[in-house]
Amino acid sequence: MKAAILLLFSITLSLNHSHAQVTGADSLIQIEASEITIIAQKDHLLSGVPGSAAYINPAEMRRINPISGNEVFRKLPGVNVVDEEGLGLRANIGIRGLDPDRSANVLVLEDGIPVQLNPYGEPELYYTPSMDRMSALEIVKGSGQIMFGPRTIGGVVNYITADPPGTSETSLAINRGSGGFFGGRLGYGTTLGNTGMAVQYQYKQADQIGVTGFNVHDLNAKFRFILGHKASLGLKIQLYDETSNATYIGLTQPMFEHGEYYTVMAPDDQLKVRRYALNATHKYFISKNLKLTTLAYTYTTSRNWRRQGFSVNPNTANQTGIIWGDTNIPGGAVFMLNETLYRNRGFMVGGAETKLTWDYTLGRQKSQMDVGVRVLSEQAREQEVLGKRPDALSGTLVRDEVRPGLAWSGFIQNKFSLGKQLSITTGLRVEDYHFERSIYLYKNSSGAYRDTNITAPSHVSALIPGLGFNYNFNKKVTIFGGFHKGFAPPAIKNSVSTAGEVFPLDAQESWNYELGIRSVLSESVEGELTGFFLDFDKQVIPASESSGGSGSGYTNAGRTKHLGAEASLRIDFGKLFGSTYSIYWQGNATYAQATYNSDRYVGVDLVNLKGNKLPYAPEWLSTQTIGFIAPWNLEFQMSSSYVSSQFSNDLNTSEPSPDGRIGKIPAYFVADVSMRYHIPVWKISVSGSVKNLTDERYIASRRPQGIKVGIPQMFVVGLEKTF
Repeated sequence: MKAAILLLFSITLSLNHSHAQVTGADSLIQIEASEITIIAQKDHLLSGVPGSAAYINPAEMRRINPISGNEVFRKLPGVNVVDEEGLGLRANIGIRGLDPDRSANVLVLEDGIPVQLNPYGEPELYYTPSMDRMSALEIVKGSGQIMFGPRTIGGVVNYITADPPGTSETSLAINRGSGGFFGGRLGYGTTLGNTGMAVQYQYKQADQIGVTGFNVHDLNAKFRFILGHKASLGLKIQLYDETSNATYIGLTQPMFEHGEYYTVMAPDDQLKVRRYALNATHKYFISKNLKLTTLAYTYTTSRNWRRQGFSVNPNTANQTGIIWGDTNIPGGAVFMLNETLYRNRGFMVGGAETKLTWDYTLGRQKSQMDVGVRVLSEQAREQEVLGKRPDALSGTLVRDEVRPGLAWSGFIQNKFSLGKQLSITTGLRVEDYHFERSIYLYKNSSGAYRDTNITAPSHVSALIPGLGFNYNFNKKVTIFGGFHKGFAPPAIKNSVSTAGEVFPLDAQESWNYELGIRSVLSESVEGELTGFFLDFDKQVIPASESSGGSGSGYTNAGRTKHLGAEASLRIDFGKLFGSTYSIYWQGNATYAQATYNSDRYVGVDLVNLKGNKLPYAPEWLSTQTIGFIAPWNLEFQMSSSYVSSQFSNDLNTSEPSPDGRIGKIPAYFVADVSMRYHIPVWKISVSGSVKNLTDERYIASRRPQGIKVGIPQMFVVGLEKTF
C-alpha cells in the first residue's frame, strides 16, 4: 500500500515536470477525456472491436432509469445476472454459462480501474458500483479483452462515470419508492481554464424491500487537469459506506411453498462495507501518433459481517427457541442459535499500469500497437469473532490470518489493417502471481482453537494469447471472430489449507472461440449474432458457502464446455417510417449449453458427472423491450426478462431438498415499466417506474443457505433538476 501511495506521488511530480516542457504552440494536440474505456472506438459503433461487445450509452441509461444495475445487465446478450437482495448491492454476473457467484469469473472495472476486493486472490464483488450514478456501461466478451487482467474467462465489464462538464452545472435527483426506498443524488461540476471537476454525493436507503433494508453513502470526486498542450491528468476519489441486513440464510422449501416469501429470519444479521479509493490517470502525447497512458491506484475495502448461527438439526444445543419452517419435515425447519459470528475481512490493493499506444503505417495500411506492463499488490486480513448472542457487539477471536499477493503482467497487442475492409488483432499477455496464506489462529479438527504461525506460499503464471479479426463488407455489415486463452488464478484461501497444506489447485484455463456478424443497416435497424464455444481444460468449481457448498474450498472439476449463441436486434419503427415519434423494439436472446466434459465421480454412489449441466447455467435467457419517445419530451419503456430453468448442484437434482438449498430452479418471467417526462424550460425531469410489474414470486437462487425470492412489485417515482 505504501508503494502505491509513493507511485501516485512520483507520478504527480513527473506530471509537473512534463508541464514545464510542453508549452510550445507547435506541440498542440487535442486532449482526450480522462475516463478510461475498454472499447477503443470513440463512436462506440464497435466496427473495430475484435469480438463481441456491447455499449449502453448515456441516453439509454437515462431511459432505463435503473434502481439496480441488474436491470441494465439483463439487456446485454450472453449475460446472466442473479438477484441476491434485489437491488444490485452485490451483483452476481455470469457470462455464457459461467457461474455468476459474486461475479468472480468477470473482471469488473470502474473507469478502467479494478473494483473487486482483491483482483487476483479474492475477486468476489461484495462492493458493486451503483449503476444509477453511471453515465455509460461497456462490456467485452471476445478476444478484445486480452490486454486486461487478471481474469479473461467470462469478459470485462467497465462502469463509466461522467467527466467534468464544460460549464458549471448543478444536478439534484430524488427517488422515492415502496418499502421505504429513498434515493438522493447531488452533483456539481464545472471547468475553469485548464481544470475541471465533478463532485457527486449519493444517499440510498430502504426499510424493507423483499427481506432487505439498507443505507448507503457514496461520495465521488473527479478532477481533470490539462497540463500544457500534450498532457492531461485525471484524479478520482471515492468514499463509500454501506450498512445492510444482508444474510446467508434463506427459506426452506416448506416456507416457500406456504407463501412465507419475505420472512426476515435473522433480523440481527448485519453487513458493513466501507471502501476508500484514490486513482490517477495520466495521458501524455509524445507525438501525434504516440501516446503514453499511466494509471496508478490504491483502495481499501472492509467487509465486516455479523451473522447469527442456525441449524437444520433439531438436537443442536444453544437454541434461542425461534424456529422457522416445518418441524414435521426432516430438514424442513431452521433452528436459530444463541450465538453470532463476526466474519471481518479487510483488503488493501495498490497498483500501477503504463501503456504505450503507437499508430503507425505499414506499407500504406494504418496499424496500431499497444504495449504495456502492470503491477499489483494486494493483501487480505481476515478475523472471525464468536459472540454469545445474536446481537453481540464483540466476542472471542477464533480466526486470524493474512493473505498477501504480488502480481505483475505485461501485454502487447497489435491491430493490422489489411486493406480497407480487413483488420486482424493479435495479442499476448503474461501473468505472474505470487501469494501466500499466513495463519495465526484457527480451529482444529477436534474443535479446539489453536494459536499458530503457519505460512504457505504458492505461485502461478501463464501466457495468454489471443487473435481476432474484423471484416467490413461495407459501412453497414461486419463479420468478426477470434479466439483467446481464458485465465483466472485460484483463490488464495482455497489453495492453502488451515494446516498449511498447498492444494494442487490449478489456475482456471480455457480456450474461448467466437464467430459473429454485426450490422447497422440504417439508423433504424441494427443487430448482432454471435456463436461461441468455451472449452475448459481446467475449471474450478466453488464449494464455498456463498456458492451453496460446504465452505471447505474449491476443487478442480476438469473439463467443461460451453456452447451456444447470442443475438440482439433493435428496430426503430419511427425512424424507419420517417415519423417524428420514435417507437422501437429491442431484444436479445442467449442459448448456452454448459456441461461437464470429462469423467468425474462424486458422492457415495460415485455418480459420473460427465454430460451434466453446470449449476446456475440456464439454457435460455431473453430480454425484450418496447419503447416510445415523443417529440414533446415523453419517454416510455416496458421490458420483460425470461430465464429458463436451471440446476443448483452438479448432480442436477430436480427434486427440491427440504432445506431449500438443492433442487431445480423453475423458469421465471419478470416485467418492468418506466416513464420519463422532461420539461426543458425548467430543466426538470419527472419519472416513474414499476419493477416486477406482475408481482411474480420466483426463486432467484437457492444459495448460499436456502431459497432467495426475487423482489416483489416495487413502485418508484423520481424528480431530477439541473441548474
